[in-house]
Amino acid sequence: MSGTYVVALGGNALMPPGGGSSAEDMARAVRRALEAVFDFVPSDARLIITHGNGPQVGNLLLKDDAGASRYGTPSYPLDMLVAQTQGEIGYLIERELRNLLARRGIRREAATLVTMIGVDASDPGFADPQKRVGPMYDAGEARRLSQEKGWRMAAEQKGGRSGYRRVVASPEPKELVNKAALKALVDSGFIVTAVGGGGIPVVRKNGRWEPVEAVIDKDLASALVAAEADADALIILTDVPRVYRNYGKPGQIPLDRLSPEEAERLGREGEFGKGNMWPKVRAAVRFARATGRTARITDFEGLKSGGGTVIG
Repeated sequence: MSGTYVVALGGNALMPPGGGSSAEDMARAVRRALEAVFDFVPSDARLIITHGNGPQVGNLLLKDDAGASRYGTPSYPLDMLVAQTQGEIGYLIERELRNLLARRGIRREAATLVTMIGVDASDPGFADPQKRVGPMYDAGEARRLSQEKGWRMAAEQKGGRSGYRRVVASPEPKELVNKAALKALVDSGFIVTAVGGGGIPVVRKNGRWEPVEAVIDKDLASALVAAEADADALIILTDVPRVYRNYGKPGQIPLDRLSPEEAERLGREGEFGKGNMWPKVRAAVRFARATGRTARITDFEGLKSGGGTVIG
């Protein structure tokens, strides 16, 4: 086989441009993403596909709370909701992947692996939860949920609206619990979808794996998987063609190549913000340092043309 690739599909790969969140909308977006991947990655390469799940988990949290409020049904913990979205989105990717392989005459098998990621129970993120999940609530609903469920809530303004959202810890990914299963599948030639939404966060207690209410950054988890798989490249797909300095400002500067040191310095200086792009750059830096290889951050068109920002 011609190399090993880990491709991290961002939220734009699961939601089409301009919105739309039906099952068919998602399927069309996934088809577009997979076409771009197979225009770049050799058809016989070892391939692991990871993905985000933010909008999907948000929808589940909203439905879960509505059901609990109206019918008194029990709410599911966050680890169960992450597991649900791994199955849901993994099925969609695998279905469209099988269809693409058939269209292109590629004789490969595909599988989806519901994946757990081990985190450290003493991670400082648990003491200061910052990751926003789920929908926005008004002050009264936020107060009710805080009292009834013990949720931490934080004020937020978005799209001209103001309200409150739940915040949870986002600990560092430390261990790929399903490592042996993933390796066996990849070594057998399967194209594997895994580590959806950053993986299901678990901690080891008294020899057992136990769930925690947290969300792991999907790009950092993808970097961990890529290093564990000894990947030749990590590809992080997002909604812009490359990383920029002064993004969104007059005279923004596209960055075609960065060393890990340059990328980290710019990140410390606040060049990439704290939100969407900085975690991707951090993940790329982490992979490049762990393996001595390169990571690429780009969009679908950039991937097709071999463009984007290369780090490493």
